Amino acid sequence: MSSLKHTTRSNASGDPIRRKIESLGSTLSLPTVRRAMGALEGEHASRQRGGSQDTLDIRAYEPGDEARLIDWKTSARIGRPMIAEKERPSTSRVWMLLDMGMEMSGSCEGGERALDVACNALAMFATLSLRRSDDISLVLGDSANITRIQFNGGFAQFERRLDAATERELDRPRNLDALLDYGRRIQDRNALVVLATDDTALEKPQLEKIRQLAQSHPVVVINVVTVNPFSRPKLYHRVVEARTGRFIPAFLAKQSNAEGVENHRRFNATQLLHELQKSGSRMLRSSSSELMFHDFVRLVSVSLARSSTNRIVKPYVRQADKATVGDGAQ
Repeated sequence: MSSLKHTTRSNASGDPIRRKIESLGSTLSLPTVRRAMGALEGEHASRQRGGSQDTLDIRAYEPGDEARLIDWKTSARIGRPMIAEKERPSTSRVWMLLDMGMEMSGSCEGGERALDVACNALAMFATLSLRRSDDISLVLGDSANITRIQFNGGFAQFERRLDAATERELDRPRNLDALLDYGRRIQDRNALVVLATDDTALEKPQLEKIRQLAQSHPVVVINVVTVNPFSRPKLYHRVVEARTGRFIPAFLAKQSNAEGVENHRRFNATQLLHELQKSGSRMLRSSSSELMFHDFVRLVSVSLARSSTNRIVKPYVRQADKATVGDGAQ
């Protein structure tokens, strides 16, 4: 089912969500940002861990960890397998794949375009990635073109580049398959891939390709929930069908049709979420920038809490007591 098209364009420069995003990035400390992004990348075989640099942290071995990351000296001292997380020898790369098909002009319940919600969600990841000095590549795709924009700079510059790149009229259908194929060809298996689209794009073939992508890369899917075309939305007079430009006939806006569309979308979203969780990847699914921001903060908070589980924290020891502390306290 196609999404509904919003007939007005938003002004991203005056979006209060962008100011919240910028404030979040500047409030978190750099170590916290690094931990948050590392946790969001998931327990993945290709994560940038196990380098030869300084040790950043020690934690208990968990199922799924690579055996080569075990610190055998620490494990022998503690009495169980321990993982040594070392400083990464180089900066990370983040690939942001943005669906630019005409379907992304679809309206959400609050009146925002799906594209605007998706761009704000990408900005949320960008503000943390840039604090971590990641290299960001923005990839825009529709049925005619796939365009890569490599970015280096601060968050304000990222905003300007993102808004300029998405300012054009969306007049071509999407080609999510081509965008996913592009993602699977990314050779850096350590790179975080953030895919932004709407829930009308996620049918069985696309779910399978996202599952395959999540097997080779850490993935976050941004799933924007657009208006149910049969649910008599509050902004019905301001939206039209995205592909044809026609209004949805009023006689089709009935409860049974609305429930059928809603159940289908939820089933696909639930199926995708389960597949992503198997590989340690994530999904954010919301119908507005405000809700997406709250979900993002919650995801970061939960990821940070989980990353702190089973970690060895060296206790504070007074100088006078050091002689009485054995190796087990380290």
